[in-house]
Amino acid sequence: MIRVLLADDEAMVRAGVRAILASDDGIEVVAEAADGREAVELTQAHRPDVAVLDIRMPGMDGLAAAAEIRRTQPDTAVVMLTTFSEDAYIARALGDGASGFLLKSGDPRELLAGVRAVSEGAAYLSPRVASRVIAELSTGPAARMGARVDARARLAALAPRELEVLALVGQGLANAEIARRLHLVEGTVKAYVSGVLARLDVRNRVQAAIIAYEAGLVGPTS
Repeated sequence: MIRVLLADDEAMVRAGVRAILASDDGIEVVAEAADGREAVELTQAHRPDVAVLDIRMPGMDGLAAAAEIRRTQPDTAVVMLTTFSEDAYIARALGDGASGFLLKSGDPRELLAGVRAVSEGAAYLSPRVASRVIAELSTGPAARMGARVDARARLAALAPRELEVLALVGQGLANAEIARRLHLVEGTVKAYVSGVLARLDVRNRVQAAIIAYEAGLVGPTS
């Protein structure tokens, strides 16, 4: 059972999101919050597998709450849920350690897929958000050349098996899928992923995947 905390300052939105999550027998909403500070406190109390956070909330907003949750409860994956798709929000959310970014206007199935993906250790961006990230990565040849050189230098610190794991992370695979692909136990894959994130000096799988893309380890179709 995937245990979820839901935070949004609008009661009707919470009710709608809760109804979508309840449609999946494998997901349970264990707590709800109306602001970021309450979300942090309830995460510490309930230790959910996933925290689904609205970005704009009174007091502590969802972005600040995401950063605090990742700092204090690193085993809780964070999904940002919002009506806003500006690049600044995406960049900050991913920089603060969020593993997923979904739009409230998206297909309800994206929410279920996103919660399941991040609970399994993968990353999930809604298709509209993913297209914006890829577009950003594909612009500015001079800037991209600098990023490519930096990314390849970072990959030089990885062992061959770590490069294999990173390539599969870059393709969006969860730990269980990587384990099957490489014929490893899932615990070993988790250790490899943690080591890769530490060596690359990044906070989450999305940031690692971007480095893999910039270095040419995976392509945009991955």
